[in-house]
Amino acid sequence: MDISVVVCTYNRCRSLAVTLKSISTSVMPASQEWEVVVVDNNSSDGTRDAVQCFCDQNPVRFRYLFEPNQGKSYALNKAIRESHGRILAFTDDDVTVDPNWLQNLTSVLGEAYVGSAGRTLAATSFDPPKWLSLDGRYNMSGALCPQFDLGDTQFDLREAPWGANMAFRREMFEKYGTFRLDLGPSAKRRVSSEDTEFGRRLLSGGERLCYVPSATVYHEILDERLSKDFFLTWWFGLGRGKTKERLQNLTLLDVLKIIVRTFATAIGWLVSISPQKRFYRKCQVWFGAGKLLEAIRTAETNQKSRSQVQGIPR
Repeated sequence: MDISVVVCTYNRCRSLAVTLKSISTSVMPASQEWEVVVVDNNSSDGTRDAVQCFCDQNPVRFRYLFEPNQGKSYALNKAIRESHGRILAFTDDDVTVDPNWLQNLTSVLGEAYVGSAGRTLAATSFDPPKWLSLDGRYNMSGALCPQFDLGDTQFDLREAPWGANMAFRREMFEKYGTFRLDLGPSAKRRVSSEDTEFGRRLLSGGERLCYVPSATVYHEILDERLSKDFFLTWWFGLGRGKTKERLQNLTLLDVLKIIVRTFATAIGWLVSISPQKRFYRKCQVWFGAGKLLEAIRTAETNQKSRSQVQGIPR
């Protein structure tokens, strides 16, 4: 098998069917063998039936897997273990892919590049609420949908790709490990950071990743995201994830910097007049609070572990 397309899903049977339909119309060379591996992460809706329709229509192309452990990283890692492609392409369960997406995303992978990322755009245009900025300095489109648009030119990436539109050679998972289970969406976390953490692992290891603007997917904008509570929760979770990524290198000075920056941002939030600027800074306060909370929780856990090893009563 040349390519495995991985789609992890949880309780989105309607949008998933649209996604799989668009993938099924992908234009690929006849000489390439490819499969679509759908991992049901313990859904309670009609996900199994939705996937089974595609499996019945094309059993060679589509495969259904079930992952009972809640959390996207569990589902992703199951797909890595049980897929057959030498290249793994990843996308979400609420996107529509361009017919040439898969071919363009994977054709650059060879000796020069071990990974690639395409362009992810919002599927529809809409009038955002007055407190939400989607461009400029206070742009928060990344929380609204995983928009990834670095222009029209192909080049070497210097930042990690996002999970809605990325591909890697299989040996990268053998060399660098799989997705971290303590990151990524789960019943307790909304924010996805397992994907960017893996990309940063590769970049830190000196691997080359390619940005392919012609590999385009269109991401649905969910109604549930058009609320202030969603954005605040998203930024708080992102802060926790950022701290988890670098806990081994986190120093007391780093923690003090988080406190100072969060305090300064809070002052800016309180004195801002522009609705967009004010809400952006409020989100940054939640971001800093998430980073700080995760640092404190981890420090407490490490202290308890050391006390138990040393036999010191708590």
